[in-house]
Amino acid sequence: MYLQGFPTILYLIFNISLIPMKQNLYKGSVILMVTFFCAIACKKSIDPSSPNTGTIIQTHDTTQATSPLPPPVPYPASPVQECSYAPDYGDSVIYTQPPTNGDYYAYPQNNQGILGTYLSWPLGLVMNSKTGSIDLTQSQTGVRYSVAFVKDGTTDTCMSQLIVAGAYYMDSVYVVTMSDTLKPYFNANPNWPSPCLTNQGEGCKFDYNNYAKNQGIVIDQHTGNININATMKNSLFGLLPLNGTTVNTTIYYWLNDNSNYADQKVPLQMVYYNHRSDIPPNLLTSITNTLLNTLGDLLLSKGPAPRPPLIIIVRDNN
Repeated sequence: MYLQGFPTILYLIFNISLIPMKQNLYKGSVILMVTFFCAIACKKSIDPSSPNTGTIIQTHDTTQATSPLPPPVPYPASPVQECSYAPDYGDSVIYTQPPTNGDYYAYPQNNQGILGTYLSWPLGLVMNSKTGSIDLTQSQTGVRYSVAFVKDGTTDTCMSQLIVAGAYYMDSVYVVTMSDTLKPYFNANPNWPSPCLTNQGEGCKFDYNNYAKNQGIVIDQHTGNININATMKNSLFGLLPLNGTTVNTTIYYWLNDNSNYADQKVPLQMVYYNHRSDIPPNLLTSITNTLLNTLGDLLLSKGPAPRPPLIIIVRDNN
């Protein structure tokens, strides 16, 4: 049974109370010790100084990529958008492919023989800084990136945008009582048609290894849609979750598009609150801003690293 915080204390004290009365001194000492240590554990789980917003009751390794990400490089204050050295990968949308001999790479079609440094934002694009080659097998797909080239001897950051095709989920607040459904969007554009609508041939397949399902997440394997209400009935956050309880997962998938069913994945961070009013205001503001940018097809993070899509689940909308 999953017990947490104050309910744990009551559970233990109740069982200790069954000790015969002739052992009152021993029983009193044990109750005091249990209460003291449980209080410390509860304080640690909801300590607001923690970098997390609440207790992490389930943590799963979603860092499957073997190539380490480079240290963050500040986004340039004055990038040059119209520049002949801006990296050109042949198309504004590129697709990963099933690797036949090692990982699958994309290469810039310009700047051959020109010395300089390649950069990208946000982190998640595994790029060789000298050649501009992109390891699409290890990169986070479904994201819009800024890619740049700085020619040796200059300070101009020649920049272009590149979408690595794939599925992603939108930051938002989902309400259990409203039977909300969490749906993926594709190619960094909420208006891009889903390649899974017809599912001809092999069709799309989400959570093909049942990784998320085994955690209690109810997902339609053909569309990637997550049923929030059914997921909560599986006690995803435990039987007695506290505000801020967090579960990390990864959705592994294949798409029926130009990626030719290459293995891809998208991480998810799911956080629980009892009511919408319990969500910290700064967190709610961040989610709202990301949501507006996504709906406006402006999803381009300039930060040092893209966090997983943040899914807030609340019991009611109050």
